[in-house]
Amino acid sequence: MRAGDDAWRDRPRREKKPKAKKQPTPRHDRGAIKDFVATRTGVEIYVEPRTLSHELSVVLVATDGEWLRFHLPDDAWLKKFANKRGVPMYDAGVLGYPKRMKDYRRGPGD
Repeated sequence: MRAGDDAWRDRPRREKKPKAKKQPTPRHDRGAIKDFVATRTGVEIYVEPRTLSHELSVVLVATDGEWLRFHLPDDAWLKKFANKRGVPMYDAGVLGYPKRMKDYRRGPGD
């Protein structure tokens, strides 16, 4: 390009895709998460990252292995909640799931 050359103005411009609005965590899910943490001991949160085929989901696991899974539009509320309550939060894709979770599903003696 030379000084004064306006050829760059003739290039087609990329259209900006509109950003999706962040959706809040549904009220009934927030209530269920709060209840699970309040009524179980040693709860840990495992975040399952969003992929092309699956939306963001989280698994709450108690000390005894009992667990619940939630699909969430965003993890912002959950991060604030976990920090406020001191609940540990892990990336399930990196760390995996605790063995007690599998043992709870099988039941005693299986």
